[in-house]
Order: sequence, then C-alpha cells, then structure tokens
Amino acid sequence: MTQTQGSLVRQITDYAHRADPYPLYAELRKTPVAHDEEGPYIVSTYWEIHGLLHDPRLSSDARNLDPRAAPEPVDEDEGLPPSFLKLDPPEHDRLRQLAMAPFGPPHTPRRLHTMRGELTRIVGELIDGFEGRDRIDLVDHFSFPFPVTVICRLLGVPREDEARFHTWAGTLTTGLDPDPDADAAERQRTARQARTELATYLSELIEERRRAPGDDMLSAMVAGQGPEEGMCRMELLSTAALLLVAGHETTVNLITNGMLTLLRNPDVLVRLREDHHLVVPLVEELLRFDPPVQMLPQRTPLSEIDIAGVTIPKGAPVWLLLASGNRDPQRFPDPDRFDPQRKDNQHLGFGSGVHSCFGAPLARLEAQIALTELARRLVRPRLLEDPPAYRRNAVLRGPRQLPLAYEGLAPDGSR
Repeated sequence: MTQTQGSLVRQITDYAHRADPYPLYAELRKTPVAHDEEGPYIVSTYWEIHGLLHDPRLSSDARNLDPRAAPEPVDEDEGLPPSFLKLDPPEHDRLRQLAMAPFGPPHTPRRLHTMRGELTRIVGELIDGFEGRDRIDLVDHFSFPFPVTVICRLLGVPREDEARFHTWAGTLTTGLDPDPDADAAERQRTARQARTELATYLSELIEERRRAPGDDMLSAMVAGQGPEEGMCRMELLSTAALLLVAGHETTVNLITNGMLTLLRNPDVLVRLREDHHLVVPLVEELLRFDPPVQMLPQRTPLSEIDIAGVTIPKGAPVWLLLASGNRDPQRFPDPDRFDPQRKDNQHLGFGSGVHSCFGAPLARLEAQIALTELARRLVRPRLLEDPPAYRRNAVLRGPRQLPLAYEGLAPDGSR
C-alpha cells in the first residue's frame, strides 16, 4: 500500500494519538508493510519486524540511507563518532562487546547481582522522600531520578557530581521532545551546551580513571577489558554519553508506564503487593503491552528486500513499529489485554537480533524493584489524571507527568 507523501508519518507522530496509539497500530497492521510515497516503509506486524531485526541486510547506519530519502541531519552527537547503536557489524560488534564486558556476563557476571542491594536502597530513599505528602508526580519524584542515579553509580560518577548529571540528563531528554511552542533555536543552543558540558566532564573523568582506576564500568572500559582492542577516547565518550541518555530513558518510561498500567488494573496491583514473585512476568508483560520504545525509525536495506509482498529498495528508510508488533493478534492471543501471566511472551520491547538492548538486564531489574516497592509501600494510590499528559516524542513514549495521590506510606522493611 502506498499513501500520499508523509500521511502515515503524520498519523504516527500526531500528538493526538500519543495517549493511545494502539487503535492506529491496529489499522496499520491490516497492511503489514506500508509505504509513504517518497517516505519511509512502515512495518507493523510481529513476524515481519522480527525477521527484519535478524536480517543482516537491514542497516542501522544512517550513512547507508539514499541521500534523496535521508532526513536533515540532527547534531545530537555533535563532535562525537556514532555510538554503536547506529553502526553495523563488524564495528558495532567490536564496540558493543567492549561496552558489555564490564556490564555483565560473561566477563563480569556478578555486577548486576551485587547492584541489587544498592538499587533497593536508592528506591527506598526516594520513596521515603514522599513522607509528609499525600500526592506526588511519579516522574519528577521517582521515575526520572532513580535510573539517572543508577547510571551514575554504574559509571563511577562521584556522588557529589550526581546532581550535575541529573541536570544534563533532564536537558538532553527535553531536547528529544518536539515542542511546537518552544523557541527551536534556544532549545538547540541549550541542548548543545549540555552535550558540551557533559562531554567535557566525561573526558576529565576518563582521564582520572586512566590514572586511578576504580571498580566501576568507566574504569573497565578505559582499561579495555574484553576480547577486542580497546576503545579510543572519542569512542569512550560516545559510549558513556549513550549509556547516560539511552541507559536511563527507557527505564523512566518503563517504570512510569508500568505504574500507570497497574493503577488501571487494581486487581493486579493487589496481587503484586501480596506476591512479589509476580513482578518478573509482570515486567515482561509491560514490555509487550506498553513498551517504552515504540519504534525504530532508523533502518535501511543494504540491498533490495522482499517482505510481505512488498519490495523495499536499497537505501530506503524503514520504520519498525515494535509496539504494534507487540499487539499483533497473529502472535499474541487477546493482545490488548494486560496479562502478567501470559505464556510464550517473546515480545519486542527491547528489540531483537544484534541490536537488542544490551542494558535490558539492568532495566528489567530496576523496573522489578521499583514497581514492587511502589506497590508495597504506597497506601491506596490512585491516579489524579487519566490519561496523563504525555511527552510529544513518538519514539520514546511515556507520560511527561504522572500525578498520584495516596493515603500514606508503609514502612520500608528492606533496611
């Protein structure tokens, strides 16, 4: 199916659909591969998305886009090389392996396990901060500060500098959201300044870790642990910046979307409060039902690809609608029902294939601890706005705010 130029893109990115994009996705799935004339090919069904995520002919490198179809470049990584997120094998594999070596198995298999206690303490302290209130904005008071603090601890940022990271992360996150009412030039200037300050800080921290390594992820990356040749300074900067932004952004939305879903399904909230073991399949179902990353809009074939009766030419832009694939009835029975005990839940919430989210184990653990403790400690929580105000970003979808009211706090029994 070919639409008039830009019509599908306008529908997908239209803010009117942000609170509930799933009826639109259901319409799109009637044509598994649709084409905006002279625009992207949009893939919306599970098996087609899954196949392309595992197809080595589909590139993540924007330099492989046909220049006639490429959008205007965005200077989000100004002065830095592309992160491995935007590269193809073998260069992607080299950088990803170097980043993963200090993050978890097989090189440091106990890192996440040993972080569980620290994550639980951070969550407990944040919830303790709700004392004396009867309402909060979950995003500002919990979902945002939690994962940023975790990334700082993981990278080895001194605690006295964590507040600066919170500021930079907030500025860069805001820059990801289109805002028609804001001064575009001023937003760009502010974001560029934040990136420059962050790069300068990280560069200095890298040199400190080179002189005096610690037991942190940045020290390990500087030392070049892993099977491949170590990263150069610019690659270290690019990877550290990626970990800060991508490493916390999905978790902010996962926790916020998760709490919103639980409050809309109070029976599940009660079950989680009574049985914390439910949280593992519950988080997997959240990743299917309302994933923080809705789509992957930067893909292009390295050669012509035939899929679902459509030929996608070399260099054409391709959008993979992960959230639509997660609601595909051809893959998931009763897909619009939130079912924490769903069987065979091989969702696309963290992508799949060589570019699957390498931070997924940490994001899962953060969400499991956060949602368990929120369910256990908030006494009779309720939504104050439904639907809440959403961010304008159609890719990283989540509420901009989530105002909650509650009647008190249960004591923290973990400390």
